Formats: sequence, structure tokens, C-alpha cells
Amino acid sequence: MQVELSKDAQKALRKAPKHIVAKLLAWVDLVEQEGMDEARTRPGFQDEPLKGTLKGKRSIRLSKQWRAIYSIKQNKIECVLVERVTPHDY
Repeated sequence: MQVELSKDAQKALRKAPKHIVAKLLAWVDLVEQEGMDEARTRPGFQDEPLKGTLKGKRSIRLSKQWRAIYSIKQNKIECVLVERVTPHDY
């Protein structure tokens, strides 16, 4: 499995704290090495489906504030596209 970062995600990562970048890259390595099913079972990332306007997409928690929003291309889990890395407002 391959993970692609969109241009928006790459731009957001340049502004994100280093520990957020490190955690996202750890998730990318996990998905590429062990697959999406294994990555979803890891409690540290809290993978969850999204609702509302982002229905059909999923997010992982990089910290209490930061999320990575991604979607899966095609019916097969061949490629994961990380669309955004955003601070989450509370």
C-alpha cells in the first residue's frame, strides 16, 4: 500500500509542529508496511469515519488538536491520499 500526500497536506506539514509531522510519518510507515487494517486497530491514531460534508472520508488524530483527513482511492485499498492536516478547534 502506498500513501500520497496532497499538495495541501504537504503545505500544512511545513507549518505544523515537528512532533505532528513525526506522528504522521509514523502512521504513513505503518500503513505502507503493515496495511490499513493494522493501522486502524492502533489506539494511538484513533482512526474514525467523518460525518457531514466530509462523509466518506476518515481522520486520524495526530494530537488533541491536529488531525489528518484521508480518503481511500478505488474499492481496493491500494492507495491512501492524505488530504489535509489541520488544527482542530475546541
